[in-house]
Amino acid sequence: MEVFGFEKRIKHYTNYQRILLVGEGDFSFAVSLARAFGSSTKMIATSLDTRGELIKYSKAMSNLRELESRGCQILHGVDVNTMLHHPELINKQFDRIIYNFPHAGYLKGRRHSSEKNKSQILLHQSLVRGYFMNSREMLTKNGEIHVTHKTSYPFSEWEIVELAEEAELFLVKEEEFYKLDYLGYENKRGDGICDESFPVGKSSTFIFAKRLYPNRRFHPGTLSISTWPADIIDMACTYLDSLEMKKSNRGHKA
Repeated sequence: MEVFGFEKRIKHYTNYQRILLVGEGDFSFAVSLARAFGSSTKMIATSLDTRGELIKYSKAMSNLRELESRGCQILHGVDVNTMLHHPELINKQFDRIIYNFPHAGYLKGRRHSSEKNKSQILLHQSLVRGYFMNSREMLTKNGEIHVTHKTSYPFSEWEIVELAEEAELFLVKEEEFYKLDYLGYENKRGDGICDESFPVGKSSTFIFAKRLYPNRRFHPGTLSISTWPADIIDMACTYLDSLEMKKSNRGHKA
């Protein structure tokens, strides 16, 4: 049996949580968490890049070696749009799923497409939507999905909260992001001069959780009660029972 001892925390994360990191660049964020925890046996850190492609980052290999020595599972070639079906992630559930500064790359044939371009924004939104849809199915009951993202224009046009709502998630909290909170973290560009950092500017960590019930009105024939979570059914039955009791009491008084 693994013994973790006292809880060790860095911002929103502790060594007791089962953590999935996606879209890692040089894996320095994962290293920051692992160092704070002392080990990373409950973490899985992933990248879209293959291991061979990570040579574009000067510190990636040393970061990977450190993570592996601390017990972290490393996966490469993980696409957030399909990760739910990844053979190493099937049937796994996590307390925290983290994606820092998602970026879909630039439009095909446009090496440095403007972030203000509507088509470019739609490309980013598609990436984040896929992340939310997959992550939702990989959460524990009280788990959270985290996205750290710039909040200034034009990045605000991504409408992160609205995309989460499409996936039946709700915003728990938005907290301003400070890079210095994560000692050793070096955010990297996903395209172009990859080993360079970029200014995070005004950014936030958006924290989402699953809705306990569908975020839409009930229409007979379109949403069967069999699809409701058990705790919601219990609450509904208790409420109906209380109404029946009140009705019965009024009848006796008459």
